[in-house]
Amino acid sequence: MTEDSPPRRRTWLRALLVLLCLPVLIAAGAVWTVVTPAGSGPRRVVTVREGQSAWEVTAMLEDMGLVRNATALAAAGYLTGKWRRIQAGRHELDSGMTGMEILDALCRSAQSAWRWLTIPEGYTLWQIAQEVEDKGLAAADDFLNASRHPQAFEVGFPLPNDSLEGYLFPDTYRVQGGEAAEDIVAQMLRRFDQVVWQELFEGGADYGGRRLTEVIILASLVEAEAQREDDRAIIAGVLMNRLERGRRLECDATVQYALGDNRKERLSYEDLQIESEYNTYLHEGLPPGPICNPGEASIRAAMEPAEVPYLYYVARSDGSHIFSRTFAEHQAATARVRRHRR
Repeated sequence: MTEDSPPRRRTWLRALLVLLCLPVLIAAGAVWTVVTPAGSGPRRVVTVREGQSAWEVTAMLEDMGLVRNATALAAAGYLTGKWRRIQAGRHELDSGMTGMEILDALCRSAQSAWRWLTIPEGYTLWQIAQEVEDKGLAAADDFLNASRHPQAFEVGFPLPNDSLEGYLFPDTYRVQGGEAAEDIVAQMLRRFDQVVWQELFEGGADYGGRRLTEVIILASLVEAEAQREDDRAIIAGVLMNRLERGRRLECDATVQYALGDNRKERLSYEDLQIESEYNTYLHEGLPPGPICNPGEASIRAAMEPAEVPYLYYVARSDGSHIFSRTFAEHQAATARVRRHRR
C-alpha cells in the first residue's frame, strides 16, 4: 500500500477533529439553552398535573415561550435527577428565568390550585383584564379578546353583540389554576345571571318597561358618577328626568370613557367636544353601551330611580353631590364647589 499523501492526511484529521468536536458543540448548545432566559414577558401560571413526565412538562413550557428548548431542559432534568422532584400543582414562572431556574422552581412546593380574584364595582373591561393578568391567571389580551366575543358564551339572559362591558359582575371569585381566560369570563357571566337576571329581573324580558341593556347602561353611569351610597338612586333619578325630557345627559363619566387611556382628573371644555358616540354632551339619550361594570347597588338604583325634581348635580370634593332643579341653581352650586376647592 502507498502512504497517504499529506493533503489527504490533513483532510482526514480535520474530519476526525470535527467528529470529536461535534458532541462538544451540541452539548454546549444544549447547556446554553438551559442557562439563558427565553426572553422577557409577564408572569405566567403553569399547572403541572400528577403523572406528567419531564418531557411533557418541558414541551408545555416551550409552547408557552418560557424556555428555549424543551428537549435540552428535559435532558438536564434527567441528568440532575430533578425530574423526580417536580411538584404537581400550580407554579408562577416568567420567561426572564433561565431554564435551570425554572426547573428549580418546579421542584419547589407548588402554589394552591386556586386563587381569589376580586373585581371592584365600576371596573372597566380593561381594568378587569389587567387585574386578571396581575394575579397571574391569564394574559390581559386573552381576557379582552374573550370579552369581545359575547356570542361565544351560553347564558340565560340577552347578551350584547360586540362587548361584555357591563356584564362581568363585580365580586370575589375563586379561580382554578390553569383556567383559560374564557373560563374566567364565563364564571363572571354566571354570577351576573344569578344576581341580576334571576334575582333582580326574575328572568323577565324587562323591568318597568325597560330592557336589561338599558338598565345596565344607566347603572354603569350611576356607578361611575356616584361615590356615596345615598346618592345612587338620586343620580339615577336625575339622569332619568333628563332622558324623559329629551335633554342630553351631559355626564362627565361618559366623556372619560370616550378618552380611553387618556382619562383626566378634571375635564376641560375641549374634552367635552370630543367626537364619540359615548360623549353625552354631544349626543342625546344613553350611550351605546355600558361604560363600566356596575355592582348590585347601582343596578338596583337604575331599576328604581328616586322620584326627584332635579335635573342637575355637581360633585363636592368629599364625593357627595349638590342637586339642583334649574340651570341657575346648578351654576351657583358649581361656583360654590369651585371656591371650596380653591
